[in-house]
Amino acid sequence: MIAIGGAIGTGLFVASGATISDAGPGGALVAYALVGIMVWLVMQSLGEMAAYLPVAGSFQEYGTRYVSPSFGFAMGWNYWFNWAITVAAELVAAALVMKYWLPDVPSIVWSALFLALIFGLNALSARAYGEGEFWFAAIKVTTVVVFLVIGVAMILGILSGHDAGARHWVEGEAPFVHGGMGILAVFLAAGYSFQGTELVGVAAGEAENPEETIPRAIRTIFWRIMLFYIGAIAVIGFLIPYTDPNLLNSSEENIAISPFTLVFHRAGIAFAAALMNAVILTSVLSAGNSGLFASTRMLFALARQGHAPRFFGKLNSRHIPMRALIATTCIGMAGFITSLVGDGAAYEFLLTLSALAGFITWMGISWSHYCFRRAMRAQGHDLSELPYRSRFFPLGAVVALIMCVAVVIGQAYEPLSTGEDLFSVLAPYLGIPCFLALWLGHRLKTGSRPVRPEEANLSRHVPNLPQTQEGLA
Repeated sequence: MIAIGGAIGTGLFVASGATISDAGPGGALVAYALVGIMVWLVMQSLGEMAAYLPVAGSFQEYGTRYVSPSFGFAMGWNYWFNWAITVAAELVAAALVMKYWLPDVPSIVWSALFLALIFGLNALSARAYGEGEFWFAAIKVTTVVVFLVIGVAMILGILSGHDAGARHWVEGEAPFVHGGMGILAVFLAAGYSFQGTELVGVAAGEAENPEETIPRAIRTIFWRIMLFYIGAIAVIGFLIPYTDPNLLNSSEENIAISPFTLVFHRAGIAFAAALMNAVILTSVLSAGNSGLFASTRMLFALARQGHAPRFFGKLNSRHIPMRALIATTCIGMAGFITSLVGDGAAYEFLLTLSALAGFITWMGISWSHYCFRRAMRAQGHDLSELPYRSRFFPLGAVVALIMCVAVVIGQAYEPLSTGEDLFSVLAPYLGIPCFLALWLGHRLKTGSRPVRPEEANLSRHVPNLPQTQEGLA
């Protein structure tokens, strides 16, 4: 549920309309299917390492052990910054969603209230975070299932009197609008929709029986997410023509023209807009809740590794890294405040810095897995020692890495195609030199070198990263 909750959000509920408008129903399906395969391959790699070594630091620890200490250092700080800024972004989004019901209440009131809520869930216990995230995810899953059932009923004519049918798939340029370029544009956007699935690796450090629960989650997550995304886009493609202006204009500022809202409204659900606004609010809170959990655990792990002040590596009596939680909450709050200062340029700059952080993390996971298997082979370990084994290795890890690189390079496509200035072309890549600066800076300061396969630490014991005693399950 944590992985599903991380993958299903406004990218599906809102942005899916714009993707169908840009690429047509067929183009959107192909793009989301390709991204889904990429994410599945990444999750295969993460699942193998997380089941073998479930720790709070997750891929930061794997990067340190199997690639190099400097690479792990950069991975950890990159991921922490990404989710700390994401918390701020979700506070902004939550305040925006609440304006649907109470437009006169200042945004800062809602943001403060929701920050207190997600801080409280994380401060109580790992179990409280897991319980909260379960229910947030359950609301989203229920909404998608109901949407699919109603949509199929409309397509089959069970709910009569509605404009449905396969003709939307063949009218105009459909099903593939703008051809390959349309698919490429959606492929880039879809990559962001799936970010958050890697949270299952962070949660593995506090899961009960991770050798059993992590493989089970990895085996099922791909098919469930693909069913939700592919199913929802197919239903929208049947019921709403790609030329409908509402699809192109769908955004968080106007929930009333979200494709989900449009379908529910045409099915006769009078309160469709209010319903979807509530669902989107849970999506935003879910992302903020998960972001605070993930970034807190990463800062805690960095501190235990000596990559951050030791002060943040302490657990309180409830086995929560409270100091790391407070520090990360303060960063999220500071990020939100920058959105209120001046024209918000500082906030936009922070978001730009973190734009590619998720893809950098996925590339790091794939590369760490490749190095992990090299170390297993070099040290004579048998694959039977793995609680969960990734399929298609090494091809899977290599293909996932190449696809992630393609998405990153493709960020320049839209600004180049619209003739924007050089800064607009380069802006999405600002996070890459920051990551490289962390990597190379740590290497210059510490003199660390890449880990040789025969010397990699394959121990399953983590004396410097004690598990918390209360699990998520």
